[in-house]
Amino acid sequence: MTDTHPINEVEAACKDAKRVREAAAETADIERPKRWPAVPISIGVGIGSAALTAALLYANRSRTKR
Repeated sequence: MTDTHPINEVEAACKDAKRVREAAAETADIERPKRWPAVPISIGVGIGSAALTAALLYANRSRTKR
């Protein structure tokens, strides 16, 4: 004779926690995406800003002062 009893909320919470823990362990093995190359991007932004500043200074240079 097998005694089967209904699952109470404590047992249900334990089963859910175990299921979540096992799922998290499986996803930990997935390779993370690579990071953006920060140094080349920051160099590019710096050069672009310097070029824009130089262009604005050059454009304002030819204006006559009043």
